[in-house]
Amino acid sequence: MQNIKMIVTDLDRTLLGANDKIISDYSINVFKKCMAKGIKVAFATARPKRVTVQFLEQLPADAVILHNGAVIYIGEQQVFYSGIPSNITKNILQSISRDFPEATLSVEIDDVFYANFEAEFHDSNNTWTYTILNKLSECLPDNDKPAEKIIVGLRSLNMMTENSNDVVKYFEKYLTDDLYVEINSERFLFIMNRKAKKSLAVKFLAEHYGYDMSEIAAFGDDYNDVEMLKECGIGVAVANAIDEAKTAADYICESNDGDGVAKWIEGNLL
Repeated sequence: MQNIKMIVTDLDRTLLGANDKIISDYSINVFKKCMAKGIKVAFATARPKRVTVQFLEQLPADAVILHNGAVIYIGEQQVFYSGIPSNITKNILQSISRDFPEATLSVEIDDVFYANFEAEFHDSNNTWTYTILNKLSECLPDNDKPAEKIIVGLRSLNMMTENSNDVVKYFEKYLTDDLYVEINSERFLFIMNRKAKKSLAVKFLAEHYGYDMSEIAAFGDDYNDVEMLKECGIGVAVANAIDEAKTAADYICESNDGDGVAKWIEGNLL
């Protein structure tokens, strides 16, 4: 096993339990052993900052990649940001609303969640606060702040059975050249800046710390983890991962509910 200097792990469906959405005590202990050996630890998640802080309180990671790479923190300092300009955000929301009046739409702006529906979130400390807007594109804050990401609920569009690639291609017509579309396994469509990718964020951290990508081990389960799993020195997918993530990975570990990430680290890196 090559010399690993940094571990990057996804949270939901990878490190967190499926039902309790927490990091187990066993996993925390394993990661703290890594940190004691000088191995950097980073979280890479689609989550926003406000609902990731709780995990940093459990396990003070060296760095955290938020919104799939749109925002990067090293310690308490934000070192990278890449969003969608305010005018572009509103244009996209207006266009999708026009073509799909029934669409459930939401947007993250400056760590606040705005939606045109009553959202239900189940989290360990109920930190998923949000603002409901009847006409999302017209009622966003008038402060010209960029959006971290735009989210479209595909269930509301009856696109559940369509090919994911076809859905992505369809929604690309709403985008400017510097944006891209991605779908997750729960059938949410994300619109983000092309610089907002986990793989690019990991490269940013590698350059910051002076590491080669071959010295990084990554763990994940979903579409947004695929490039990261391919490009790091070691890519590990959990047993409950989608097939695309498993194909991209070098190894498969136990599921998130079986502390698969921590067990793999303890058995192979410690």
